[in-house]
Amino acid sequence: MLSASYDSLLVAVSLFVAILASYTALDMAERINTTSNLHSMAARLWLAGGAVAMGIGIWSMHFIGMLAFRLPILLGYDPWITMLSLVIAIAVSGYALWIATRPELPLRRLLSSALLMGTGIASMHYTGMAAMRMSPGIEYDPLLFVASLVIAIVASAAALWIAFRLRRNTPHVKAARAAASIVMGIAIVGMHYTGMDAANFPANSICMAAREGVSPGWLAILIIVVTLAVLTIALLTSVLDARLESRTAKLASSLAEANEELTQMVLHDHLTKLPNRTLLEDRLTQAINKASRSKGRFALMFMDLDGFKAINDSLGHHIGDRLLVEVAQRLSNVMRAHDTVARLGGDEFVILVELDKPDDAMPVAEKLVEAVNQPFMVEKHELRVSASIGIAIYPDDGNTRHDLVINADAAMYHTKRSGRNGYNFFEPSMNANAHNQLQWLQDLRVALERGQFRLVYQPKFMSPDGPVIGAEALLRWQHPVHGMVGPDDFIALAERSGLIIPIGAWVLDEACRQMREWLTLGYQDWKIAVNLSALQFNDPQLLDVVQAVLEKHQLPPHCLTLEVTESTAMYDTASSMQTLQKIADLGVDISIDDFGTGYSSLLYLKRLPANELKIDRGFVRDLSAGTEDAAIVSAIVALGRTLNLRIVAEGVETEVQQAFLTSVGCDALQGYLMGRPVPPEQFLQAIQPQQPTMRQA
Repeated sequence: MLSASYDSLLVAVSLFVAILASYTALDMAERINTTSNLHSMAARLWLAGGAVAMGIGIWSMHFIGMLAFRLPILLGYDPWITMLSLVIAIAVSGYALWIATRPELPLRRLLSSALLMGTGIASMHYTGMAAMRMSPGIEYDPLLFVASLVIAIVASAAALWIAFRLRRNTPHVKAARAAASIVMGIAIVGMHYTGMDAANFPANSICMAAREGVSPGWLAILIIVVTLAVLTIALLTSVLDARLESRTAKLASSLAEANEELTQMVLHDHLTKLPNRTLLEDRLTQAINKASRSKGRFALMFMDLDGFKAINDSLGHHIGDRLLVEVAQRLSNVMRAHDTVARLGGDEFVILVELDKPDDAMPVAEKLVEAVNQPFMVEKHELRVSASIGIAIYPDDGNTRHDLVINADAAMYHTKRSGRNGYNFFEPSMNANAHNQLQWLQDLRVALERGQFRLVYQPKFMSPDGPVIGAEALLRWQHPVHGMVGPDDFIALAERSGLIIPIGAWVLDEACRQMREWLTLGYQDWKIAVNLSALQFNDPQLLDVVQAVLEKHQLPPHCLTLEVTESTAMYDTASSMQTLQKIADLGVDISIDDFGTGYSSLLYLKRLPANELKIDRGFVRDLSAGTEDAAIVSAIVALGRTLNLRIVAEGVETEVQQAFLTSVGCDALQGYLMGRPVPPEQFLQAIQPQQPTMRQA
């Protein structure tokens, strides 16, 4: 027999290639497994690519091991038989990857697959040996031949089991794959060299492929380079794809979270987190459809909190907001999970309740009223409110969303007019008031475009009785049916509907136009005062509107005073101060209206860029020396003086009030005693008695 030897460097290289091929196979199994559809084109491409990379890796390990084999004769390899061994390796690898990525791997399938795969690997090995075309043929030791086949089958079983177990991307899986690759590489190499050891070459053997086949010299280098390139490319592709998939998954997760947050914001009230109007309308539509199909019933309940406004105005909006959150939580706790509790805005809540019969709404309403009646503890304040509820039943009180909402609202207002703190079912007679409100709202929408609004002007006098130092613009509505309508009858409706924004912009424009006219007539020291509603003040376009109006009428900014109520200015102090400062930077005066009725912090008040404090008429009405109102007015005047603010008192109707306010130091007075609101064409004539005094001054 010919004496054989091995090139130790190539043996080491073959082991390295076997380990690298094993790791590639495990990584490819993960890529195939992570594909959402195992029958998709992407999964098939990964399977094909993995089979080629793994097959080339196993085959090259085998061939590098053969190239490491040395005999004292010239050796070569038949190219076609060599290619056949490569095809066998790729086919076996593809089958192994396909088995490893199945949803399950029972023992019976594992054993049968290991037998088939092991036989395939052995076939690859012995086909590769046959590529030498030895004459006489290679003689194999039966015991070692069987041993190599057993090793191939056992190694295949271990490889399949490991690939199946490590196919998912779990914590520490990379380290586990690395260790498993070493075990699998050693097993593959062990099978190969056992098979090589089983081969015996007679002393007179010659290699028939030595001259016609491929010589082993450059073949070793070519196989090593190509194999490493293929395996490296396969691994890099897998790693890059995994990273791309990870980033895509993170992006998808971020988008899902963003969509969920956006949906939450769009469909839920930002303060109480209850469903808002949009979500309520959707659920109401669903309830109508469900009840229509099943001939069922449900109740729509409108709830308004009694006494909330007083708390909000006296203790501040932040306390009011906390109270609304507490009310929302309490309502949610007493209702069933499948019922809907929604907030429409302000202190208005809507409850959607499934019923078996109409009378079932009564205990629900009583439970809601009782829940709200219990005291609330908010920042050490014990607060009490009550609930006025109106109930509309589907389909008795309406079979459309619009009818149910209108009728429940009408029933709620009936409860308020009937003494509050209770509930009422809708009755047709209640609808007259609801339709009346709708008609007023419709009329209000067209009033602006049809020019039905008017401004009247009430003069302001320097204390005690002149001269006139300006006027306050007051809004009136020249209704085509009801005649001249005062602001108390429509401003609240305009604020609820949002129409106060365009109406307020018109008031500002018309007042500045009139002031420009008076300025042209020579009244250089006058100022025109315009009230800002809470919605107007919070409008992000307010500053642009003020600037545009001043530029349009070429009115000096100091001729305009914007009046903001104390409660509005104190609602969100940081935002309010920012807005007020921007107005002040334009040169426009700022007046804090209704002072004394809100809840001001002196710390914030002294930082407000205001020029004027306006004492609320409620303190002036019952004013006389020694009363509580007199003490409050004196304190407000003293505070204003300390802060270098002008003090204006409104609602002056008697000479006693005029004398007292002058004595405590008010700078300006306004009221029916000295001048009533009049249209602009009558204004100059109405203040004529004060003109000589003004001009002399």
